Amino acid sequence: MAASVRPVCCAGFRQSLSRALSLTAGTRAGKKWRVENNLAPSGTEYGPLTDLPDWTFADGRPAPPLKGQERRKKEREEFARRVVLLSSEVDGGMQRWREGKEEERAAEERKKSLQLKPKGHHLLKNKK
Repeated sequence: MAASVRPVCCAGFRQSLSRALSLTAGTRAGKKWRVENNLAPSGTEYGPLTDLPDWTFADGRPAPPLKGQERRKKEREEFARRVVLLSSEVDGGMQRWREGKEEERAAEERKKSLQLKPKGHHLLKNKK
């Protein structure tokens, strides 16, 4: 009777052990949901847990910023500067494109105005 109990016990132990271990990456947990809801792929990229201080003084003064917070702030400022620079470049490119189109239209109008005009009976046919 004792021999039949042991294999069942070992099988149950192996099964419970395999259920307790997870082989998936913990950092990817919820990634699909966060991306679908327009959030950061990782929960540690931005948000209150990364942006706000970990503690404050008892009298209410804010804690000095941590190195990671300063680094993220600097990265965001550089990113904002780059966005403004690229946006101004796009605006300038669009303006040059509009000016080029306007010059093309003006050249076409000038070309049409310099063409020979119909004369004589051809002019009378066009008016009818």
